[in-house]
Amino acid sequence: MASRPLLTIVLAAGKGTRMKSAVPKVLHRVGGLSLLGHALRATGSLGAGAVAVVIGPDMEAVRSEALALAPGTGIFVQDQQLGTAHAVLAARAAIAGHSGDVLVVFADTPLIAPGTLRSLVDRLDAETPLAVLGFEAADPTGYGRLLCDAAGGISAIREHKDATEAERALTFCCSGVMAFRREEMLDMLGEIGTGNVQGEYYLTDAVAVARSKGFRVAAQACAEEEVLGINSRNQLAMAEAVFQRRFRDRVMAEGATLVAPETVWFSHDTLVGRDVTIEPNVFFGPGVIVEDEVRIHANCHLEGAHVRRGAAVGPFARLRPGADLGTGVRIGNFVEVKNVTLEAGAKANHLAYLGDGRVGAGANVGAGTIFCNYDGFLKHRTEVGPGAFIGSNSALVAPVSIGPGAYVGSGSVVTRNVPADALALERSELTIREGWAAKFRAMMQRRKSMKSS
Repeated sequence: MASRPLLTIVLAAGKGTRMKSAVPKVLHRVGGLSLLGHALRATGSLGAGAVAVVIGPDMEAVRSEALALAPGTGIFVQDQQLGTAHAVLAARAAIAGHSGDVLVVFADTPLIAPGTLRSLVDRLDAETPLAVLGFEAADPTGYGRLLCDAAGGISAIREHKDATEAERALTFCCSGVMAFRREEMLDMLGEIGTGNVQGEYYLTDAVAVARSKGFRVAAQACAEEEVLGINSRNQLAMAEAVFQRRFRDRVMAEGATLVAPETVWFSHDTLVGRDVTIEPNVFFGPGVIVEDEVRIHANCHLEGAHVRRGAAVGPFARLRPGADLGTGVRIGNFVEVKNVTLEAGAKANHLAYLGDGRVGAGANVGAGTIFCNYDGFLKHRTEVGPGAFIGSNSALVAPVSIGPGAYVGSGSVVTRNVPADALALERSELTIREGWAAKFRAMMQRRKSMKSS
C-alpha cells in the first residue's frame, strides 16, 4: 500500500528510579548518544512528518535534548504516571491534528532498527488499524504473550500472571511498540479502562478493544535484542555491548580492519573509510572522521577529530576536538593534539602537546615540544610554517609564528616570531667545571657519614 503521513510519538516520561541517577533515564547514553536520541534517530529515518515527545513534569533537560536533536518536535507533558495509554493521550492534540498513521515507541529502547519500524507501520490497512511489535523471548517470564489466530494476526495479549500453563509456554512476546491508523486510534484509546491490579491505562489493552470492534490486529516480529528496554545500569551496559558489536560488524563490512574488534569502541557518529586499520584498545568519542588508508595504532583516544587519507596515529596518542590531520600526517606515541590543523606530511612523532594552531605541510615537530597556548585567561595560536623544523624539548609560547623552512634549536623557549628560513636558538651558555662532580660526591658522603654516626 502507498505510504501515508506518519506521526511518531516517543514516550519519555519514565522516571527511571532503578538507574539510581539524578540524570533522567532517557538522557543516559549508548554509543555517545542519549537513549532519546537513538529513538529519535530511528524514527526520523522513516521520514515522519511530525514527532511528539511525551515527558514528565520538571523534565526540562529532556525537553531541551529533544528539541536540540529534532527541532520542531512537539513536546507534551504527562502530568501523572497513569500508564502507557495515558502517556500516549498526553499527545492527544498531535494525534487529533494528524492525518495518516501513528507510531508509538519508547525512548528507553535504543536498539530498534528503522527497517523494523517501517515493517511494523506497513502492516496497517483499512481492516488492520493496529499492529504490534513482538519478539521471541529466550526467557518469556514476566512478558505479555502474543496469542495469534489462524490467520497470523493477534487475538489477544495475555499477561504472564493471567496466562494458562499452555500460554506461558509460548515465547512470542509483546514489546509494547505499536502502530495505529489515526482514523481509529483515539476511539480505541478512549475505551481503555483501568481494570487491572495497578489501576493504570495500559496501551496493550488496545488489542482487545480493536478485536471487540471486529478489526484485525497484525503482528510484526523482530529480534529480542532490538527491544531491550533500559531500566538499570546493567541493561544500559547490555545495550552498549549490542551497539558496539553491530557498529564493529558494519565498519568491517564496509572495508576497515579491526585487529581486535572487541577492544575498539565507537560512537554513534564515527565515520570510518576503506582500508583503514585500527589496532587494539582504541576509543572513538563523538565527532570523529577517519578517511581511507589511515592506520590507528594501539591505545589511542580520538574525539572531535578529522584524520585524512593515509595518516597514521599513535600508539598512545590523543586527538581532541578540532584536531585535523592532513594527508600522510604522522602523530606518534604520547602526542596530544587539540584544535590544531596539521597539513599534508607534517609529523609530530613523540611526546608533544600541540594545542590551538597550525602546522604547515612537511613540518617536523620534535619530541617534547609544547605549544604553550594558555596564559591563564585566554587561548592563543601557534603557527608553524611549511617545512619548518622544531627541535626537541622546545616551548613555543603563543601567540607566536615560526616561518616556512625555519629551524628552532632543541631546548629553546620561543617567545617572538621567527622569520622564514631562520634559525632560532634560546639557550644559556654551557659552563663546565672540571672535577666538580667528584668533589661534590666526596663532600656529600662525608656529611652523610657524620649524620649516621
